[in-house]
Amino acid sequence: MDIRVGIGYDVHQLKAEAPLMIGGIAVPHSKGAIGHSDADVLIHALCDALLGAANLGDIGKQFPNNDPALKGIDSKILLQKTVELLDRHGWAIINMDSTVCLQEPKIGHLIPEMQSVLSSVTGLVPGAITVKATTTEWLGFEGREEGISAMAIALIRKK
Repeated sequence: MDIRVGIGYDVHQLKAEAPLMIGGIAVPHSKGAIGHSDADVLIHALCDALLGAANLGDIGKQFPNNDPALKGIDSKILLQKTVELLDRHGWAIINMDSTVCLQEPKIGHLIPEMQSVLSSVTGLVPGAITVKATTTEWLGFEGREEGISAMAIALIRKK
């Protein structure tokens, strides 16, 4: 069986009064992520992990941030398109694991909802999608609440 692993990493700046989308859900907070799309750092890291595993480039190659058609796009659509692209190239997702790094807000209680949303987009059972959250103990740009980051790993197999 041909299996591959890919890693993804994404960062977005935080800004007051902007919406904060993480894992396909709106997270209440005084700051939100800014970007060309809806700036969902978790989904972007997952897309990069999946694309990397399949040797299909990265999210910037597949969904360029200078494409006006993608301005403000819901990142769940980008993930759906990524899954379709893998399928067209004969790949199936086995599982995905991810960590979101942010100081505030605490999102642990939202993880089951994120897993459910990600499951509905990817077709994976929620148990095949791990989402974790951590702080940086007030260190770095995440600790100062200047930004948010996420890292992900995905395992795929040839169909």
